[in-house]
Amino acid sequence: MTNPATRAAVASGTRGKQPKPVREFVVRRILPPVARALYSSMAATWRYTTENESILSDLLGSTRPVIGAFLHSRTFQLLPYFCQPNRGRWMLMCSRSRDGDLMASVETGLGYRVARGSSGSGGARALAEMIKAQREDRQLNSCLAVDGSRGPRGIAQLGILTLARKSDGPLLPVAASTAHCRVLNSWDRTVIPKLGARIHILVGEPMEIPTRMDALQAEELRLELQRRLIAMHLDLDSRIGFTDTQPLQLRQIPIVA
Repeated sequence: MTNPATRAAVASGTRGKQPKPVREFVVRRILPPVARALYSSMAATWRYTTENESILSDLLGSTRPVIGAFLHSRTFQLLPYFCQPNRGRWMLMCSRSRDGDLMASVETGLGYRVARGSSGSGGARALAEMIKAQREDRQLNSCLAVDGSRGPRGIAQLGILTLARKSDGPLLPVAASTAHCRVLNSWDRTVIPKLGARIHILVGEPMEIPTRMDALQAEELRLELQRRLIAMHLDLDSRIGFTDTQPLQLRQIPIVA
């Protein structure tokens, strides 16, 4: 027979592994509709100004899907912009985390199609799902944060090049900025526009990604996309008055063999 201390330890361990139904119910059933309602109420007060909108309009009127490229920190500003009826249908990637559950709920509520995954978990499968969806539906566009779901901040990853290459669509850099906002102390410095904020959108020149390229070409295109997006944001931020105490991009430290 086990002694009382052992039984207590076993019981304690069992309790620790038991699910917490109330917490799970709140996280999965209560918070998502609340998050959707709060976000939609805030977004309804935002007003948008677009530079180079004709570039986006022309691409949306073509027979090829568009692959939008943006910085993760500007997601909240871009979601209401791209879900407007005159801007077609879009697919996004969202992480499988609990925060991702809330974001996915918001995004589907806005009319987006969502693939669940991230650079940390399930990203390759989600990317394959997006590629397959765009091959089957040439009017379905997609957006992807170039710096992924974990960063480093402002550093483009190769996933979006794969998405553009295999979907056979132009890669479109898009910047967003507002001076009326709050900046969260997160890895990406998420920007949350305030009620009534005027949000400025800058559409960049599209990039054609070849269907075949070697590692060197892929790296050159990755750096070019990264350079364009950072330059677009620096320009837009300075013109509309957005400032932050942290840099837009974290510098990568070269690995010495």
